Amino acid sequence: MVSYRPSYPSVAYDITHTRNISQGSMLLTTARAFAPGARLKIQLNLPLRGSPRRVPGTVETVGSRDIVQNLLYETRVRFVDLDRRSFQIIADFCTGKAEPLAAIVR
Repeated sequence: MVSYRPSYPSVAYDITHTRNISQGSMLLTTARAFAPGARLKIQLNLPLRGSPRRVPGTVETVGSRDIVQNLLYETRVRFVDLDRRSFQIIADFCTGKAEPLAAIVR
């Protein structure tokens, strides 16, 4: 699950999910299109064994594509300010070094 909001102006967060994540970028389903270069504040919640890991940060929009006209968009973003800890949490999640919660709940 991902919470996001535009960096400026400061508005409430919207909640969505990521369809694809890597160490450098992710694909979000958003309720609006964002222009390339738009900065978004995020709170990424990764479902890992033990407890969910929360990764705060900023992403920059690469592009948005209309998937349901004027309702849903696929928005490609890249991470721009991850600290070392957050980068490692995402790396472990993506490479399978951290056990996802879904692997435990059967």
